[in-house]
Amino acid sequence: MTRAAIHAEHLGKRYTIGHRRRSRTARDAMAGAASRLYERWGSGTKAAATDDTLWAIDDVSFEVAPGEVVGIIGRNGAGKSTLLKVLSQITEPTTGFVDVTGRIGSLLEVGTGFHEDLSGRENTYLNGAILGMTRAEIDRKFDEIVAFAEVDRFIDTPVKHYSSGMYMRLAFAVAAHLETEILVVDEVLAVGDVHFQKKCLGKMDDIARHGRTVLFISHNMEAIQRLCTRGLLMDRGRLVMSGSVGEVVAQYRAAEQSVVEVGHFNTRGRSGTGWARVSGIRLVDDRGRSVRGVPPEDDLVFQIDVDLAGVSTSGFSLRGLVIELVICSDQGQPLLSLMNVDDGGVELPSATTCAITARLPGPTFIPGRYRLNVFVGIPYLEHVDEIPDAFEFEIAAPERPWRPYELHITRGIVCRKAQWACVSPAPCAKP
Repeated sequence: MTRAAIHAEHLGKRYTIGHRRRSRTARDAMAGAASRLYERWGSGTKAAATDDTLWAIDDVSFEVAPGEVVGIIGRNGAGKSTLLKVLSQITEPTTGFVDVTGRIGSLLEVGTGFHEDLSGRENTYLNGAILGMTRAEIDRKFDEIVAFAEVDRFIDTPVKHYSSGMYMRLAFAVAAHLETEILVVDEVLAVGDVHFQKKCLGKMDDIARHGRTVLFISHNMEAIQRLCTRGLLMDRGRLVMSGSVGEVVAQYRAAEQSVVEVGHFNTRGRSGTGWARVSGIRLVDDRGRSVRGVPPEDDLVFQIDVDLAGVSTSGFSLRGLVIELVICSDQGQPLLSLMNVDDGGVELPSATTCAITARLPGPTFIPGRYRLNVFVGIPYLEHVDEIPDAFEFEIAAPERPWRPYELHITRGIVCRKAQWACVSPAPCAKP
């Protein structure tokens, strides 16, 4: 029988919330240490939760077969990243155990394991050594790593001078090219341009085809379904479902739809560097009033508020940022992309805040629910703010039917009116 690449049993990770109280005496300290030791080893059971503790992962058990590509999905705070840190042996579990067969390469954050004062070259060798690679192995892969990361001009520059996009490209290239049996990737698509995302997905495709085991966290359900054959769904620290990736994604979307309010801005899946953020999204009617939905023949008009966040506003502005809206079906299938830099668009101003409007002339879509993904970034450099399922809206039934047949999914999702003409043998009459 083939041994599992990863075997996890009853994993739990507990964190203390808030400030920890100091022990007043040596006796108190010894008693506290003994109590914690008993909780972990003596009783064989998990300590009861209290108001100042949080179980980031809670009684999680699963196996991953060698060569399997597994997507781990769930809301922010579900415990996905903590689980990968435990699997990567970055942090120890509070309860349970994990058995990993083979060397594991981890990309859990931008520049994981990098030292900012070292150059890209030095960090490549340092990170490779941390992953257990010999210098000869790193030498063999070094040129491929640099070419993939597209940082050859800056490979001898300290990485503290890199942009976040350069940081991510090199960090991913190191983790993906070094010869580990298991690759663990957490939100690698959160930073980087579309070209880089495609390279990452292509590389992970290549890794999977060569029989390496991959664990992949992403809020991008299309990427999860493209790369993975199996999914794990987590919620509030617990593993709630394990199965085929299609079934797990469908369960996740159903759960998300049940808690998302139509017409309300939702930031649960937010990722990115975060120095500028979308602070509000609205669908408005022809009078500028916020609405839950519009009929298919009306224009779709979205108002988006963007402002700087988490940085000193001195010397910073929104200038140069690109906003993209991706309209998706209620199952998450992308239907249409809108960007503020498209022909006839506008540039964001040299200001710290702005409201921007996107208008899509009607008719638009057949009646039903739709989702809006929003992206703010710098082309070919950085994902600043990305929110999947940021806004849900409705297309209502037509107020005045303008077709002899019902607008239905069997005839497509997008509905448009074409300009028709009859030129032979004689002009046609208007209906």
